[in-house]
Amino acid sequence: MRYALALLAAVSPALAGVQEVWWNITYVQQANPDGLQPRRVIGINGTWPPPPIDIQSTDDLVVHAYNSLDQPMTLHHHGMFFNSTSWMDGAQSISQCGVPPGQSFDYTVPISTNGQHGTYWIHSHAGGQYVDGLRAPVVIHPPQEKHSYDEEFTVVLGDWYHDEHSVLLKQFISVANPGGAEPVPDSALIYFAQNATYMGPIAGTSPDPVTAAVGFNENATLPFQPGKTYRLRIVNTSAFAMFFFWIDGHDMRIIEVDGTDVEEYPTDLVTVTVAQRYSVLVTARSDASQNWMIHANMDTDMFDTVPPALNPNITSSVTYDASKPITDLGTIDEYHDIDDMALVPLDVEPMLPSTRTIPLEVTFDTMDDGTNRAMFNGQTFVNPLVPTVMSEMSLGQNATQVEAYGPFSFVLNHLEVIDIILQNGDAGKHPFHLHGHKFQIVQRSTDYTSDDPTLNPPINETQTNPVRRDTVQVPSGEGVTLRVVADNPGAWIFHCHIEWHLQAGLAVTFIEAPLEAQARNAIPDVMYQQCAALSLPTSGNAAGHPASDLLDFAGWTLGPYQQVLGWRPKGIGAMAGCVLTAVLGMMTVTWYSLGGHISEEEMEHEARLQQEEKRRRGKFFGLYKPKN
Repeated sequence: MRYALALLAAVSPALAGVQEVWWNITYVQQANPDGLQPRRVIGINGTWPPPPIDIQSTDDLVVHAYNSLDQPMTLHHHGMFFNSTSWMDGAQSISQCGVPPGQSFDYTVPISTNGQHGTYWIHSHAGGQYVDGLRAPVVIHPPQEKHSYDEEFTVVLGDWYHDEHSVLLKQFISVANPGGAEPVPDSALIYFAQNATYMGPIAGTSPDPVTAAVGFNENATLPFQPGKTYRLRIVNTSAFAMFFFWIDGHDMRIIEVDGTDVEEYPTDLVTVTVAQRYSVLVTARSDASQNWMIHANMDTDMFDTVPPALNPNITSSVTYDASKPITDLGTIDEYHDIDDMALVPLDVEPMLPSTRTIPLEVTFDTMDDGTNRAMFNGQTFVNPLVPTVMSEMSLGQNATQVEAYGPFSFVLNHLEVIDIILQNGDAGKHPFHLHGHKFQIVQRSTDYTSDDPTLNPPINETQTNPVRRDTVQVPSGEGVTLRVVADNPGAWIFHCHIEWHLQAGLAVTFIEAPLEAQARNAIPDVMYQQCAALSLPTSGNAAGHPASDLLDFAGWTLGPYQQVLGWRPKGIGAMAGCVLTAVLGMMTVTWYSLGGHISEEEMEHEARLQQEEKRRRGKFFGLYKPKN
């Protein structure tokens, strides 16, 4: 804890407070939030779900995390900047090796100096652990909110699997799944929080005993009072599913997106892809004569199949008077995505001219090992042996050489203005998240391959205040340009936030301003010690080799790779065998056609001789012979 408080003292204003939470990351047995099947989950202090975090923007946060699991663990504060301390970001193999079993780590979040407020979340960034439940909402309150409302609630959405991540991952990345069909959730969850506490189940319901303190789905409700205005902070904590969210009988106005306050934007529904957050204002009705249904429908177009047992449309309710009935208006006529480029931030940040472009095209393919993998620009991501930030901090002047970090990395100069040109060549939608930054969305195309400017327009460089967020959805065949300023030295991962796609390799790393990073705060010694406990190297290139062997990646297994088209040795051998078989077959046919066979008379004579020999020899191996 000493290094955490010392770090805060170095980076935080004198008047900032410190909010500390103690999390013992544990397995919790027999959790059954959907009421369909109990399973083991990952929780905090023996309970699930992990508690929500509620903090003031003038304070700093320290999460004292103890790992009681049987595997390394990390915590990622999604959307937090971690200025000058990217090793606190919690991305395994990028910012740290992971916290070994039986050890602890203090995650220090300098909120008071980040200038951030709004809706965020915390989740594991190691081994798919957040799929198994290690995830919770985070709310940061500024001294003065920019929008007026009477009360607020946090709405937590998430998909839910009955099998553990490790089981599902083996099925997903397998030669038995060459098409790459992702594991489809078994159900979905919606539950609510307020003031750092989850809201309990509706009175009279019978929730699962392990999660009895929390109301889920139809056992959850939001208490409304007529005439009041409520802020709903919506967080999608899923591994795969996008949600369409709306409330029957009520209008919504978007006021925040991924921690960015925006002008009020009326909408009938909110499309929330994985890892995104929205805040909406909802004004309660003037009468309390009936209650109303809340809908959260999964986007089943993202699933290869929809299992018969899956209910993709979950509901909870708004309650004015518990004695009154609930009005359910059913599904809406047509789903639609939010046009996030139409959202206008309240705090103006000008659109700086770009100095560099990085095109990233998304594809999936069956690789040379028979498994289906995800790729940016034809390359599937593999975790480095040395955490990227440790390579950056240990290579000295050589840290600016992009080759040191592997084939899926980019070195950014300090304060460069980058255009990330995302092109989705896959058949499905993808949510992409950049760690340590918010980006401006400056262009979208509905067909990135088209020369038609109505389908693939150029960037409008006259925009004065483009929307800023940290997670963007890109539909199939479409493209988006993200403008980001490289103002946060360190190492950051950019990846698809569908957990299965990250595991399949849909990621790149940005090594930002290496020399500036080296001149700032040093990585705490405990992080090197924990790498050593996991037998992982902590210096040199991505494979742990020194600067003198910068391109030596021995010991680091890259790939798999796309199958190579054309004639290969095995193919040549197989073709030669086929040709030889065909030639022998044709020779046989020719031989027969030229009389190279015995006549019918000869065949009959041969058969008579065989019958006579059998008669002479007798039955039962000669023990019984016929009389002459």
